[in-house]
Amino acid sequence: MKRRNGLVRDLAQNHQLLVMFLPVATLLFLFCYLPLSGLIIPFKDFDFQKGIFGSDWMDPLFNNFDYLLSSDAAFRAVRNTILLNVLFIAVGLVFEVGFALMLNELRNKYFKRVTQSLTFLPFFISWIVVGVFTYNLLNYETGAVNRFLEWIGAGPVDFYSEAGLWPIILTIAIRWKVTGYGTIIYLAALTSIDNSYYEAASIDGASRWQQIRYISLPMLRPTVVILTLLAIGRIMNADFGMFYAMVGDATLLFPTTDVIDTLVYRSLRQSGDIGMASAAGFLQSVVAFVLVLSSNYAARRIDRDSAIF
Repeated sequence: MKRRNGLVRDLAQNHQLLVMFLPVATLLFLFCYLPLSGLIIPFKDFDFQKGIFGSDWMDPLFNNFDYLLSSDAAFRAVRNTILLNVLFIAVGLVFEVGFALMLNELRNKYFKRVTQSLTFLPFFISWIVVGVFTYNLLNYETGAVNRFLEWIGAGPVDFYSEAGLWPIILTIAIRWKVTGYGTIIYLAALTSIDNSYYEAASIDGASRWQQIRYISLPMLRPTVVILTLLAIGRIMNADFGMFYAMVGDATLLFPTTDVIDTLVYRSLRQSGDIGMASAAGFLQSVVAFVLVLSSNYAARRIDRDSAIF
């Protein structure tokens, strides 16, 4: 009874905040929780006329998952999705932290702002435009890169038939596009560090590199761990816009660039199998959930303050 009275008192005291939160709660319910009812689609033989709840259950129940778990193309897509995301996370961490440290060391505020703005600008460029840029750079006949190779006496390279080169090309493209955006949080964490630490280290004779190594990087560790955990949670999800704009339907590049999202899109476009597409999304979510829990548990064992929960 006492606890109930306390709850009523809290609601009365904070009713303005609750009213402000009501539109947000409504949107969360409509667009995040209500669609969870669609999680039964992977286990049904979906029929548009019968709807989600009227469609028959699959027999066997996990039949929609068979293609994803047994097909060679699906295995390749899962492998590429994981490996490419691991590559993007590792390279992105180095670039974003390194760039944030570099910007933090700049003393000319005008140059610092201009540099940050110029590196942030590519984030607003569509992947379609980036794909067009890439094609004009790498095209075998008229691409700028091959024209340069011919100018220095080397032979042209058919980039759109060399699948082994594309993990590097995609990594360069995504770093050019999102490094400026990804640096913002790390730079904010650096600017929040108490300047007295650096002053004390300077008095003790520490160089700038030593200050970065023993002050900046340790202070960044919680932020790095949290952002890495969030990135691991998306490791089964590829950026469909990037892959389809950069690679499209170039089948010669599929051995290293075909990911779950593009595979599902092609399969859905060709067969219209909603159940299989939903099964892929369901599998991605389950694996991502397990990875986040496992990574967070490992982070908590190493440093409790760095874990998300």
